[in-house]
Formats: sequence, structure tokens, C-alpha cells
Amino acid sequence: MKKILFSVLLILITGVAAQAQSPRYCIIDSRYILEKLDDYKDAQTKLDNISKTWQEEIDAKMLEVDKMYKGYQAERPMLSDEMRKRREDEIVAKEKAAKDLQKQRFGYEGDLFKKRQEYVKPIQDRVYNAVQKMAAQKAYDLVLDKAGGVTLFYADPKLDHSDDVLKILGINK
Repeated sequence: MKKILFSVLLILITGVAAQAQSPRYCIIDSRYILEKLDDYKDAQTKLDNISKTWQEEIDAKMLEVDKMYKGYQAERPMLSDEMRKRREDEIVAKEKAAKDLQKQRFGYEGDLFKKRQEYVKPIQDRVYNAVQKMAAQKAYDLVLDKAGGVTLFYADPKLDHSDDVLKILGINK
């Protein structure tokens, strides 16, 4: 009898110790959280408007290049070699200027990237801090973001704690 009782007690202690050592984790959806924040929506709207304005500016420059090229094509037979070369150089310079502007606005670390950093990064930092606070409060060892490119084949909905982060941020569903 003592051996059976001792064995059961040993199994329980081993099970509790193993459970205590296993990492605690949860899953959040940062895209879901961000979409619930009004200031994120406002920042996205601002970025969309800026992007649209800049794209229209670039489109206008490219349209001007296209008009210059079509005009050149129509007049080409009547132009001297020197005039052709000068007009071609003008067209190439205008097109290069338009492409440079496009790269400046939308290129890697361009103006749009900088605006996104200015408008969105503080909001993302708030969410990150809220996630850290929630993880500390609930003693999570690991928080996975299913919106950040982490592939999950299955996630139990009870593991999704995005709403807890929203509560910390003061947002009610």
C-alpha cells in the first residue's frame, strides 16, 4: 500500500513539476489590434492620401514625358540631327527626373517609408508595450503574432489574447 501511495505521489509531483517548467505562451493578432485603434486608422488614411497625391504628381510627370515623346515622334522627320538629339535628351532627362521622384517618394527608405515611421511607429510601440505588460501580468514566456508572418497551422481561439491587449490600450470591442 505504501508503495502504491508513494508511486501516485511521485507521479503527481513529477507532473506538476513538468507543467511548471513548460513555457507559457499565447497568440495575438497585431493586425486585428491595430485595426481597432482609431489613431492607427487615421495614420493609415493620412498615408493613403499622401501616397495618392505623390502618385498623381508622378503620373502627371510621366504623362508630360509621353506627350513630349509623341510630339517628337510626329516632328522627327522634319528635325535636323542636332535637334533630334536635343529633343531626345530632353525627353530622357524628364523621364529620369520622374523616375527619380518616384524612387525618392516610394523607394526603399523613401519619403513614404519616413512618413510611415512618423505616423505608425509610435502606435506600434504602444501596442508592443501593451503586449509586454499583458505578458508580464499573465506570466507568459512567449507571445506569438499570427499577423506578423508566423505560420500557424492551427491556433486554438482560447489562446488568442488580442482582446486583452485592446483592454490594456483602453479599447472595448
